[in-house]
Amino acid sequence: MLQALVRAIQLPDLRRRVLFTLGMLIVFRFIAHIPVPNINPDSLQQLRDALASNQLAQLLNIFAGGALQNFSVAAMGVYPYITATIIMQLLQPLIPALQELQKEGEQGRQRLTRYQVILTIPLAFLQAYGQTLTLERTINPTGDPFQSLFRSPFDLVNNFFPTFTILVSMVAGTMLLVWLGEQINERGIGQGISVIIFGGIVSGLPGLLVQGWQISSTGDVGTILGLIGFLVIGLLTIVGIVLIQEGQRRLPVQYAKRVRGNKVYGGQSSHIPLKVNMAGMIPLIFAQSIIIFPGIVASWFYREGEPGIGNAIAGFFYNTFNPTGVGGGFVYISLLFLLTVGFTYFYTMVLFQQQDIPDNLQRNGGFIPGIRPGKNTEIYLKRVLNRITLAGALFLGLIAVLPFITQSVTGLQLGLGSTALLIVVGVAVDTMRQLESQLIMRDYEGFLSR
Repeated sequence: MLQALVRAIQLPDLRRRVLFTLGMLIVFRFIAHIPVPNINPDSLQQLRDALASNQLAQLLNIFAGGALQNFSVAAMGVYPYITATIIMQLLQPLIPALQELQKEGEQGRQRLTRYQVILTIPLAFLQAYGQTLTLERTINPTGDPFQSLFRSPFDLVNNFFPTFTILVSMVAGTMLLVWLGEQINERGIGQGISVIIFGGIVSGLPGLLVQGWQISSTGDVGTILGLIGFLVIGLLTIVGIVLIQEGQRRLPVQYAKRVRGNKVYGGQSSHIPLKVNMAGMIPLIFAQSIIIFPGIVASWFYREGEPGIGNAIAGFFYNTFNPTGVGGGFVYISLLFLLTVGFTYFYTMVLFQQQDIPDNLQRNGGFIPGIRPGKNTEIYLKRVLNRITLAGALFLGLIAVLPFITQSVTGLQLGLGSTALLIVVGVAVDTMRQLESQLIMRDYEGFLSR
């Protein structure tokens, strides 16, 4: 593998792509440290303390590559673009015009990408306002100007221009990261948006190593054993992610012979690779975002110890949809697991419908041996896909609740969660595969063949 990597770097055009990708990641890390206007530096430590107890904020901080804890212009990362992508994918089966664009090839995909970018802008404004307002109320529930995140109040009504400037700078930071991702797609290696997220997560590894060293230096036997257990669970998780991400069921396909003039076409055999986890990490993001949202909204109204039916209702939602809430931990974890499994099946079916495999086979004269083309092929493929997706769905559900299991077993809570591991391993494998395809085109051995 190392020899293949060295050989890849020796190729001028491939070396250019690798260096360009690294350059874009350096630019991203630079942007992640540019603060938004009007920020109060003295409140940043309070912000970091608040992130440690807010699950949704931690998830957003992962996608922002740690920029949220610095409240930089890239504090939202590429999450609004991911949301826009998910919305567009969900709308395609419902809107015939979008379906037609999907079938138009590269030109249609470019138009869909343009629509996603346009949709990202209003979503980014909404997320910037909601995210900032939530964090402001979290660290400054009393409205004390000396505890505020900003030097002047965050208020669109009474303090419009400074507040609007903050929102515009955050939206501009997100769109700049999306542009960097597109440049990586065109001139670099890997899927641009995923590489940006990957770079942000990896940038936090030195801090994680320092945290682990500090834990091990305490000399406490129980703590050291817990750290070893954490590392073992992490390694097993990485192995499981690779196996599930690469696992697939190959269905044989036979193409009928067709005679055109003096030439015979078709007659060859192939296969359909149905992946065990076709949905990737999207169901996990869906489930975590949805289950945490009620607790965050309830936190705006809940005041511990205050009487009143409204405060009691807010307290119920706050504790139930909070992994650390009173009596809500088991309910939260159970709902998170079930939602992840359900969204995995839902999103897999959405992707399957978009690919339109049965119709494509029939148009090209292909068929699965023993299965009639058309509707019967569709029923057969769905049945097979439902069976193999069960393993992927259960695995994603386990990944979702693994941080809580790990904390219970080891007694430790470190910064790198299973969602981050899923992203890092998935992006690394995909990038290696792209490098391998570049090497194969030049008759060199790739990574995965060793």
